[in-house]
Amino acid sequence: MARHGVRIGKVSQETGLSVDAIRFYEKQRLLGQPPRTEGGFRLFSAEDIRRIRFIRRAQKLGFSLREIRELLALQQGEGEACSHVHDLLKAKIASIRSRIRELAALERELTRDLRKCERRLKVSGDSHQGSCPVLEEFVHLGSNEN
Repeated sequence: MARHGVRIGKVSQETGLSVDAIRFYEKQRLLGQPPRTEGGFRLFSAEDIRRIRFIRRAQKLGFSLREIRELLALQQGEGEACSHVHDLLKAKIASIRSRIRELAALERELTRDLRKCERRLKVSGDSHQGSCPVLEEFVHLGSNEN
């Protein structure tokens, strides 16, 4: 009996994902079990390839595998899709904004540390003598965290 479908190597080429990533999606039950040839090769349908692209796009947008499962279920008509997706998007945006604030604070702190280094190097004439004020601060701050 001839089976129609695309083998995993071709799916990998078409989606830009590694064979291991596709197998991982399968193990995580993000994909159904594809039929196999008599030789045991997986055969993926055009719908499987669309689903893999959907998963990849959702991951690039920062969605977790759990969230992607929800999105896939909603895409298949299991629940009120638009309002649920709206809530997921709002939560994702809030999370990203929080992370942006954290990264901005980290950038400010690192910039201050860089200025301290630059001032020390300017004073010492790049001689690298003496201690580094940033390392001293790391030690001092590290002892206060206990």
